[in-house]
Amino acid sequence: MPTEDPNNPLLTILVGEQRSRGIEFDVTGEILPGWNMIAGYAYTDAEITKDNTLTVGNQLDNIPKNALNLWTTYEIQQGNYKGLGVGLGFYFAGDRQGDLDNTFQLPSYFRTDAAIFYKREGMRVGLNFKNLFNIDYFESAQNQNRVFYGDPFTVQGTISWEF
Repeated sequence: MPTEDPNNPLLTILVGEQRSRGIEFDVTGEILPGWNMIAGYAYTDAEITKDNTLTVGNQLDNIPKNALNLWTTYEIQQGNYKGLGVGLGFYFAGDRQGDLDNTFQLPSYFRTDAAIFYKREGMRVGLNFKNLFNIDYFESAQNQNRVFYGDPFTVQGTISWEF
């Protein structure tokens, strides 16, 4: 990793090292006909292991120790509404460092997403609703002066054809 040159702070040299260790679980499947689920959990310990200027042992920025997601959809399988479906999803990101000096933390957040879609004979039309409850949260940071908000409530429409 590039790190500040101790002889010239305007230059960088390649001596820094970082390490990321953890575990991730993902489960996906069809619970009942038409009802699908994807769930995941990640524990990540990401830290500086060698550097000229930063403290060894500091956590890497923008990486939560704990992250969790769950997405489920249900699609009607028969009848007049066959192909109509809805989805609901949750995403959690734990506290994470805002910079490599570990001088401030970005708080954890819990976001809810949703969808409604219709599929028929190779065509799919859908509306996705991100951040359904329009919560305020921080997605990432470069430093204390450059902290980026997550997207507000957003609606995205899609149309696709398979052939």
